[in-house]
Amino acid sequence: MTIPKVLGRTSSINVRKVLWTLDELHIAYEREDWGQGFSPTSDPEFLKLNPNALVPVLVDQHGPIWESNAICRYLAADTPLFPQERRQRALIDQWMDWQCTELNTAWRYAFAGLVRKTPGFDDPKQIQTSVTAWNTAMGLLSARLVDTGCYVAGDQFTLADIVLGLSVHRWLFSPIERESWPTISAYYERLKLRPAFQRWSLPEVP
Repeated sequence: MTIPKVLGRTSSINVRKVLWTLDELHIAYEREDWGQGFSPTSDPEFLKLNPNALVPVLVDQHGPIWESNAICRYLAADTPLFPQERRQRALIDQWMDWQCTELNTAWRYAFAGLVRKTPGFDDPKQIQTSVTAWNTAMGLLSARLVDTGCYVAGDQFTLADIVLGLSVHRWLFSPIERESWPTISAYYERLKLRPAFQRWSLPEVP
C-alpha cells in the first residue's frame, strides 16, 4: 500500500487539520512543502492535483483529494473519529461545516490584518467588526460545550474537535481582545492532553 503524501506547509491551519488527523489515526505519511514561501501552488504540477491552487492536497494510491475537511473525513471514515452511525456523523459534519463557513468568515478579516499583515486588511473598523463576530461565534461554541460537557459532538473526541480545536488555538493566541469563556479554556486544556494536538498546535504564523 502506498504511503499517502500531504502537500502543504505546516503554517497553514488547514494542513495542520490533516496532519493531526493522520497522527490520531496512526497513519504513516510523507509531506512536501507547498504554498507561501515554498513551491508555488500555481505550478502546473500542483494544479493537476488541485485546480484551485490551494493546500492541502492528499495523494494516495487512488489519486489526489483536496479541501481539508473532505480529506479528514476520507481518512477517518468509519473510525471513532467519524463513526458510521448517521446521527453522530451528522453532528460531526454540522460542526465541521460551521467551522469552515461561519467561524472562518468571522475571523478572516481580523486575522489577515493583525497576524498576517495582509495589505488591504488594515481598516480598524472592519478589524473590530471581525473581532466582535469572532467572539460571538466562540460564544456559540462555548454554549455547545456547556451542553455536551466534554467535546463538540458529545462525550467522545471526534473530527469536529480537530477542526475546532485548531480554531480555538488560533483564537487564544491571536492579538485580540477576547471574551472570557471558561468552558472553552477547559476544552483547550483537554485537547492539550493529546500528543497529536501538542505537535500541531503550532504558534500562529502568517
